[in-house]
Amino acid sequence: MSLKQQAAKGADVDERLSALITNSNAVRAIASAVEGTLGPKGLDTMLVDRFGEVVITNDGVTILTTMEANHPAAKMLINIARAQQAEIGDGTTSATVMAGALVGEGVEQVSKGVPVTRVIEGIRAGIKKALELMRERAVSIKGLQDPVLRQVALVAGRDHEDIADLVVAAAGMTGEEKLKDPSFKLSDAIFSEEGADNEVFMGVIINKERICKHMPREVSEAKVLIIDDALEPEELGDEALATEAGFARYQELQEEFRSNLNKIVEMGIKVVLVDRGIDSFAEEVLTDAGIMAVQRVSNKELRKAAEHTGARPIKRTGLRKETADLGKYLGTAEKVFENEKLEHIRILQGGGKPMATILVGAATEEVVGERERIAKDAAASVQASVKGGIVPGGGSIELAVAREVEIVREHVRGMAVYGIDCVVDALKRPFFQIVANAGFNPLEKIGDVIAAQLREGRESLAIDCDTGDVADMFALGVADPALVKVHALKAAGEIAEAILRIDTIIKKKEDSGAQFGKDIIDNDDLR
Repeated sequence: MSLKQQAAKGADVDERLSALITNSNAVRAIASAVEGTLGPKGLDTMLVDRFGEVVITNDGVTILTTMEANHPAAKMLINIARAQQAEIGDGTTSATVMAGALVGEGVEQVSKGVPVTRVIEGIRAGIKKALELMRERAVSIKGLQDPVLRQVALVAGRDHEDIADLVVAAAGMTGEEKLKDPSFKLSDAIFSEEGADNEVFMGVIINKERICKHMPREVSEAKVLIIDDALEPEELGDEALATEAGFARYQELQEEFRSNLNKIVEMGIKVVLVDRGIDSFAEEVLTDAGIMAVQRVSNKELRKAAEHTGARPIKRTGLRKETADLGKYLGTAEKVFENEKLEHIRILQGGGKPMATILVGAATEEVVGERERIAKDAAASVQASVKGGIVPGGGSIELAVAREVEIVREHVRGMAVYGIDCVVDALKRPFFQIVANAGFNPLEKIGDVIAAQLREGRESLAIDCDTGDVADMFALGVADPALVKVHALKAAGEIAEAILRIDTIIKKKEDSGAQFGKDIIDNDDLR
């Protein structure tokens, strides 16, 4: 083959791989933006917008979802991180770092001549085996009093002992059955307030104030009515009011509304929570009766209040019911009061399901925001541990699983073995980054750890980031939720396969109504 033919062949290969390389570079750039935060010695990232507003955080998903990213492959990776956060509440940085490793190593193999389909085949086999191994190694939590839960909260909470204690206390109040409910998220119980004291209590917060300061600030043994509607008379259109029959109907509705308000007073209801607005006449009646009323409560907070008090939300038309029937919709609470300093309502010791609230405070707005993110990570990790058990942290379990995944190479045919190598490399990457962030040589330390794991038969061995020595992660109290590890690896595999399968990048026409067509995107357009 002549030099000219070789050059032409090389150009064809470069053109064929251009989309893959472009996407790989974008994914690597995103991964590099968060990898420095991984581990106990990970550092913070400062995010600055065009107005000079600053967010300082160590939280991977906050960095990823706040940073400016225009490349479509980068957005795909960010969406996976967002899905990881929504599903499990933690592990977004690990998922991103492993995805970057999978894609980067996959591109290396393809550039050497390995077909993309074979690489993907190997990645699928490797990920499947790794997920099986991680699930097998999960150690169940021995009840909510298990000391390891606090260690999980400490690791996820970046060694903030006060936050770890709050989260574990809230988990105990909530109960194991509720924590295992797929629809419940302990992280939703986190509230943060500038100037507030740290505390955890059995109850819920309504982030509103009384509609009138003459209403009672505090009530005890309260019957609670929740109206998923406005507390106003039903409205009639202008055309209807212009007729005699329409005006008569208007008067009937006004009288019915007054009757409904009297019914609320006579039933001894002490707290009324309303989704929308409260009529000025209703405000006056409720105030005179010593009833605390709160309007424009968010739907999410209404649902939590209803669940905790045992109330059933009702529409305003439901107030027509007989007193006995309406009583079935009421909830109860031992105490409801307004915290005037923090400008919110607390409903304590409700008669429905137990619900704990964690209030996290700090001196400044920037710090309180980060402490809220830390608390949410800790809460998510504690709940995930209750659901699916724990595994040793520090990258130890990934190294142990990587050794066994390598054995799969013997049972994989052909060039798919190179996809297995991608998975092995990705599994080692969290350990590499944790050790590098701690200031040690990861190449040296990985050899020490693997040798120690084999010699002692303990998969929980990794590096003590304070001393650089090989240590047992369980003995150090470094434990991670198994579900976080499983979902992070699964998410990394999914995004890597999706990126590696992209062969061509095409720019869509701006005018959706125009004739269909396509333009190939120049690589410069994606930077």
